[in-house]
Amino acid sequence: MAGLPSEPDPPTSRISRGSLPADIGPETQRIPALPPDSGTAGQPTPDPADEAFQGQVDQGVESGAPEGESRGGVRRGLLVAALATVVVLVAGVVFGVAQFGGPTIAEPPPPVQLRPSITPVGSSAPAPTPSGTESALAQAASNPALGTLGGVVVDTRSGERLWASQPGTPLVPASTTKVVTASAALLALDPQHRFTTKVVQGESPGSVVLVGGGDPTLSSLPRGAESVYPGAAHMDDLAAQVERATGGSVSSITVDTSRYAGPPQASGWLPEDVAGGFVAPMEPVMVDGGRADPTEDTSPRSAEPALDAGRELGALLGVDASAVGTGTAPQSGSAPGTVLGQVRSATVQDMVETVLQRSDNVLAEALAREVAVASGRPASFDGATSAVRDVLAGNGIDLTGVTLSDASGLSTDNRITPEVLGSLITNASAAPGADGLPEASRKLRALLPGLPVAGGSGSLAERYRSENTEGRGWVRAKTGTLTGANSLAGTVVTRDGRLLAFAFMSNGTPTEFARPALDNLAATLRECGCR
Repeated sequence: MAGLPSEPDPPTSRISRGSLPADIGPETQRIPALPPDSGTAGQPTPDPADEAFQGQVDQGVESGAPEGESRGGVRRGLLVAALATVVVLVAGVVFGVAQFGGPTIAEPPPPVQLRPSITPVGSSAPAPTPSGTESALAQAASNPALGTLGGVVVDTRSGERLWASQPGTPLVPASTTKVVTASAALLALDPQHRFTTKVVQGESPGSVVLVGGGDPTLSSLPRGAESVYPGAAHMDDLAAQVERATGGSVSSITVDTSRYAGPPQASGWLPEDVAGGFVAPMEPVMVDGGRADPTEDTSPRSAEPALDAGRELGALLGVDASAVGTGTAPQSGSAPGTVLGQVRSATVQDMVETVLQRSDNVLAEALAREVAVASGRPASFDGATSAVRDVLAGNGIDLTGVTLSDASGLSTDNRITPEVLGSLITNASAAPGADGLPEASRKLRALLPGLPVAGGSGSLAERYRSENTEGRGWVRAKTGTLTGANSLAGTVVTRDGRLLAFAFMSNGTPTEFARPALDNLAATLRECGCR
């Protein structure tokens, strides 16, 4: 596809996250419009089996902070897994009457009291019907701005499919590919596992080896400062350990990248993606995902991120950049291989949340490679995508029509069906049966906190604010945006209080038209009783 003409990116496709959500940054790339026939997880979380996970967030989302500020303040509340949070403010003010003039405050008002209440979606909400859903969506789904539309809508309590349009058609998914990757990571990996980056003694005096352990989030910022990766380990902490262990006598650094195999860039990535700030060549140790600016989602990336990580360590240890190279850690000997320092990443569950909220391409690819490692496959693009497929198929997901060239959705060669995305969201949000939740659904519950909230967080922070406002606060979904390919997959609570899972995929039309049309589909579900 690289040699075919492509339509221009939307004008906003290269802005920083401070102005518009990252969905218009890290996700937006170039792919040609498709021909007509082409459409043939930090804090303690509730018990995943709890029915409260059937809930949804408060509809009164008012935060206007830039995308990515999903921790702290109002944003942390928005990330509780699909919970309805009702906050009641109680404030008393007693007025008196002055001898001369108008009312005055007789005594200071008491402090505002917050009484949060978590309200699950109940089981008594009227059940929607296929005919009602079809009728409700008919006009929105016929919008020509959607181009080739594929989609499914499922009642999460009954498991009944309420609506479908070409559910088995393979379409370009863009970043909703990350739903597939995140699902495989949660199914295959311990959600509390952390990846270790370590420095070991080299073979000669003064030499040390920085060993990549699969963590691209290591931060160059000083301890106490946070990059785009919440909970990331810090390079200055690692350097301090090495300095203590060596007495500061380090003269050379070797960077061991042997954990990963194969080419560092995937089929379907464009040469300008690295300089444009959307991805870095995949190597098992990086600083800030290879970013030049660790606080910006979209920032120019390093063409050699592992070496740059070694140079960052060298700068802290007083080692000249010319004395930093690549190689492998020593495998034998008494002194060589001794661990001089190590730091650990955020948990897999927290990384999954970051992948979905920020639509981070590098972190998605790193998680897929760890699925490959856990499955005994090479940590390469082929090994990772094969492992992701194996894990999902082993958990009952029908992958007919699915083609993966990468794990992030940046590749223009990926194809996924609405059926697959809908199945994963439905499994994650399914109601417990008489015997509780199946194991796969229990593990996939951890997808839900990472889904951006319409008008409130992540790549949906600025959507549903001036248009399709009915869905604001009630729609939670992963977005996908490539030029000519747009998608939305998540959940919505109807006016009757029923939780629906949906996946909508649009190919062949420009983002500026397709995106609001997709948002309208989900907002329409919010408004309908669909009976």
